[in-house]
Amino acid sequence: MLLFLSKFIFTAQLKEMTTIADSKALGLQRRTVIENISHDTMAIVINRKSRIIMADGRRIVANAAKIMKAKPGTTVVLKTMAPVCSKTIQYLADHRIKVIRV
Repeated sequence: MLLFLSKFIFTAQLKEMTTIADSKALGLQRRTVIENISHDTMAIVINRKSRIIMADGRRIVANAAKIMKAKPGTTVVLKTMAPVCSKTIQYLADHRIKVIRV
């Protein structure tokens, strides 16, 4: 019982730390999922099983540019469960976008 409660409390704390931002207010499409990780870090969330390729990387960089324009001084990261192509990882790193595997 104690283990169940500790998992529930940890999960509740984790959900409190990250909140979903309004993508429309940032100038993005409504279906784009954006999480506030901290006061100066936002994550673009891609929740799918298929590989993230260079075409997706270009779209991510364009979305990150819109976020940085709307909120200057914000760091943008990519949060995903999907495998990411090695060229795309390098492309995102060149544009200062870190990839977080969930």
